[in-house]
Amino acid sequence: MGIILMDDNIKLEEIIKGYVLKNAIKYGGKASVGSVMSMLFADKPELKFKAKEIVKIVRDIVNDVNKLSLEKQKKILREQYPWLLEAKEKKKEEKRELPPLPNAKHGRVVTRFAPNPDFVIHIGNARPAILSYMYSRIYEGKFILRFEDTDPRTKSPIKEVYNLIKEDLKWLGITWNEEYVQSLRMNIYYNHIKTMVEKGCAYVDLCGRRSRDLLRKGLACWTRDKDIEWQLEQLEKMLDGYYNEGEAVVRIKTDLKHPNPSIRDWVALRIIDTEKHPHPLTGSKYIAWPTYNFAVSVDDHLLGVTHVLRGKEHEVNTEKQLYVYNCLGWLPPVFIHFGRLKLEGFIMSKSYIRRLIEENPGRFWGFNDPRFGTIAGLRRRGILSEAINKVIIDVGIRPGDATLSWVNLASINRKLLDSKADRLMFVEDPISLKIIGLDICKEAEIPYHPERLERKRRIKICPGDLIFLSKNDYKKHKKVRLIALGNFEIKEDKLVYKGSSLEKARKERIPIIQWVPKKGAVKLKILEPKGLDLVEHKGFVESAIRSYNIDSRLQLLRFGFVRIDKTGDADKEYIAIFTHD
Repeated sequence: MGIILMDDNIKLEEIIKGYVLKNAIKYGGKASVGSVMSMLFADKPELKFKAKEIVKIVRDIVNDVNKLSLEKQKKILREQYPWLLEAKEKKKEEKRELPPLPNAKHGRVVTRFAPNPDFVIHIGNARPAILSYMYSRIYEGKFILRFEDTDPRTKSPIKEVYNLIKEDLKWLGITWNEEYVQSLRMNIYYNHIKTMVEKGCAYVDLCGRRSRDLLRKGLACWTRDKDIEWQLEQLEKMLDGYYNEGEAVVRIKTDLKHPNPSIRDWVALRIIDTEKHPHPLTGSKYIAWPTYNFAVSVDDHLLGVTHVLRGKEHEVNTEKQLYVYNCLGWLPPVFIHFGRLKLEGFIMSKSYIRRLIEENPGRFWGFNDPRFGTIAGLRRRGILSEAINKVIIDVGIRPGDATLSWVNLASINRKLLDSKADRLMFVEDPISLKIIGLDICKEAEIPYHPERLERKRRIKICPGDLIFLSKNDYKKHKKVRLIALGNFEIKEDKLVYKGSSLEKARKERIPIIQWVPKKGAVKLKILEPKGLDLVEHKGFVESAIRSYNIDSRLQLLRFGFVRIDKTGDADKEYIAIFTHD
């Protein structure tokens, strides 16, 4: 499909004519109103608000263009609409690429994605995952997956989430060279905190909650100046379970006058009562747990991470982590911080989603509810991984916050689906009408996709058969053309056959509509996410749907794209999720 790159002064009719010409040439000289509308709205979704006005213009221009010879159509398109012919080349030229990494050496770049398995990832989390993975591949380096799960109390890991995150990453096309779980590396952190205490860079704080008030005043606990031997003795007591939760912590020595109080002697190791808060992998085996900033610093160095890509909310964490690097004489990685990424109209807060699920049993489906902005939810909605990858790469590593427009994501996804998804006929809110006027049985041949004409289904209709039409079409039209079947006149509860002439239908501007034979029709319920609600659309779809499985993406003619969520046997209905139009 072409991209409109034109001056705003060019009339809408001229733009439409270019699309009609392109569509006509694609199909041997005969354009289709429906195809032109789809192309136009895919490239300029904002025009959907003028759909009624536009369809009239399209219909008139299609009639005029279809009267021209194919050679004449090609000549006009080539001379007057070169931007449509050049669209693919321009699109290729305008493809966004990631900027080079600073201080990156080919073959030696190591990046990582380090999720906390307290929840599945959402599209905002997917940003550092995709960018880190892409850079590792661009520089032919290494990509590491590391689960940061050393807080069983306030960010309690969920056992099944470890695998759910890996499933999400694989679906996004991300593979990793190495995998680590921090809760299985505890002795490594203990050894390094001991080294920092020995170097005088860390100390055991026994002042409890009073330390917060002291640090806010630029003061520290009396234990800060105790000798190394005493500090090591207290550290061993912490590791052996001598102290209870809240009685002792290990702090990194920083600047007690630092303008940011949170950086002043930040906590590197604390006690967590794992009898009350057991870890899903290690149970109550450990009582002393490293904090995020300490464990991250140790792991990034030991695993050879050269570039850390993460949100700008980690800028303070970066400053904290540099104290560990300086104490241990390590070269820090390159830190790249970018803004937050949100998806317009979708909930992405982990805590809010968890609360919704817990407080509304039966209303929400879990992590993969299509009303949420989780990767699993978008996948269930019918969004393709290629669409998510594209929008993430387009946003890149810009430092400012960004909000993804659902319209933009849907437009990208639509273009990808358009070439993949088979088309089926669906009738919402159906009414049954009897076919009369046919002398013999008639067979409708309908391709599954306009670009793959060799794949088609044949639907046999005989005199007296019952056909489902939507009540809306029944009330709105007196004459209709049933796709690939012929022209009909609606008379009460009957469809009177009036011939098969497509030219006559075009000349009389008879609307082309979808239909479903009652024999073999399959009940279909489509659930459309709207905010926190699910709007139901019920009707019948043709029997060809039985050849598709769960997770299949389809385009229902004149309705939109859907993803099959549940199949049914015999009279049981199918359930699909509405993706977008």
